Amino acid sequence: MARIVFDPISARVVAGSVRVHRRVGPGLLEGAYEKCLAFELRRVGLTVQTQVLQSIVYDGVVLEGCYRVDMLVNDELVVEIKTVDRLLPIHHAQLLSYLRLGGYRVGLLLNFRAPRMKDGIVRIVN
Repeated sequence: MARIVFDPISARVVAGSVRVHRRVGPGLLEGAYEKCLAFELRRVGLTVQTQVLQSIVYDGVVLEGCYRVDMLVNDELVVEIKTVDRLLPIHHAQLLSYLRLGGYRVGLLLNFRAPRMKDGIVRIVN
């Protein structure tokens, strides 16, 4: 089986999400995982912003605060946190839209309700 290779920032976020999932389990709300993961990532030296308001350009006009990114790590990696029974195509589309609209290259979709965190991680590249 081929091993998936992440960029260094993604790898640290994945490791942090696994650590959080092991410590608190799969039954909490998204906000709790967001705070725990932000704590873990800051502890290893990453810059983390949460609930980042983003603007879009529509018909040549900048519209402020049209959507909110759950987490932005080192100003380059978008992290979208979910606590759902299973990830759906709409969740993938949401993250891809965030990447495109914000001009970001890579994003992680993290589903903390998965029984094993490794089964709840999707990496999307724009």
